[in-house]
Amino acid sequence: MSFEITGKLIVKYNTVQRSESFKTREFVIEKTDDINGRVITNYVKFQCVQDRTAIVDRHNEGEMVKVYFNIKGTRWEKDGKVNYITNLDAWRMESMMQAQPGADRQPDYNTSQEAPFNAGGGNSGDDLPF
Repeated sequence: MSFEITGKLIVKYNTVQRSESFKTREFVIEKTDDINGRVITNYVKFQCVQDRTAIVDRHNEGEMVKVYFNIKGTRWEKDGKVNYITNLDAWRMESMMQAQPGADRQPDYNTSQEAPFNAGGGNSGDDLPF
């Protein structure tokens, strides 16, 4: 099952080569929600593995991003003690660019921009028979 979250990228860590064939990279986003007039800020750390470690490269700290991720859990036992680890495994990241003031507007395709039709049937050379 896949999840997604939108927030501000605040930290990008370097890629770590864990073994000859395994590498990881972590990053953190800041997620702020207004709940009944109270602003709650959460800091969510994700990991990327293998070839996905490069998805962070295209984005800058401070940028709003949407992260697509899976939740992965592991049972870990050492010296008779059992621990459970949960990872938020990011596999895609998109920029959530906000429109800049004064930026070019997108054309309004709902309004006609055609020249008015010559209903008089005059021979102006522009009239089409259909």
